[in-house]
Amino acid sequence: MTDIQVVHDPSRLRYLASIGDEPAGFAEYILTDELIVFTHTDVDPRFEGEGVGSALARFALDETRAAGQRKVMPLCPFIKGWIGRHREYVPMVYGAPESTARD
Repeated sequence: MTDIQVVHDPSRLRYLASIGDEPAGFAEYILTDELIVFTHTDVDPRFEGEGVGSALARFALDETRAAGQRKVMPLCPFIKGWIGRHREYVPMVYGAPESTARD
């Protein structure tokens, strides 16, 4: 399995993924007082299919959940789709119906 490292760079409003010393991808966001809005995720074509996008999504969402301060608005199609496949993150989504959040 590929060793993917993810770090948060709040000065750039990005989560950054690397494999070894190579930049592998990023997830960009915008902050409001109540929301973290994920706007774009990009994975270097050299690392597609190696779990970079999933590592970025999981790290960013886990960090957001741990902080407990904001709901998530996934405008980025990748993050939105990832949450759809990992239903335990649905309760974090802004406007998620309570019945859906518990499923």
